[in-house]
Amino acid sequence: MTTVNADAGAAQERKAPGRPRNAQADGAILEAVLELLSAGQSAAAISIEAVAAKAGVGKATIYRRWPNKEALLIDAVQAMKGPLPALPGTSVREDLILLITANRSGRFHRHSKATVCLMPEINSDDSLRRQYQAVIEPRREFMRDVLRRGIARGELRADLDIEIALLMLSGPSMVQTMLGWAPDMPDETFVESLVDAFLRGAQA
Repeated sequence: MTTVNADAGAAQERKAPGRPRNAQADGAILEAVLELLSAGQSAAAISIEAVAAKAGVGKATIYRRWPNKEALLIDAVQAMKGPLPALPGTSVREDLILLITANRSGRFHRHSKATVCLMPEINSDDSLRRQYQAVIEPRREFMRDVLRRGIARGELRADLDIEIALLMLSGPSMVQTMLGWAPDMPDETFVESLVDAFLRGAQA
């Protein structure tokens, strides 16, 4: 009887659709992916077997949650982004400083290494690139809203190119961390200097 019940339970587990509800296992798997990437392994070199061993789970546990490695990588990117901050909306300067600081907070420096390791695959795989863009687009739209409010309130120039402004505000953080330029600059000093430099050309 015990064997029958065990076999039935195993079969039910195998047939369970979608991802199981074990958030702890999900977190361990995603963290394992990020640790492997942060250690310098390329996305192409990372295997499901290596992720399973790092997370302390079986391969079947991963495949019940993610259909392939591509889907797992994208969810790992999403997991490292963190929540967007609540912005007071009192000024464009304050909102931009809070938003960029939030994007750089927590595990930013460690996970920027993970992003570097992902870039070759993202650039060479159209499907992966589209999924990556879908992950980061909500954050880009959040910053667009800040800039649009600044234009509407007369804080920013009416002819401001919002897409160029996004590049000007997000690119320096990536360069500073990924390429090691000014690595010892405190975040507060860096972010305020970046926003103030941007506003000198963008203010109305």
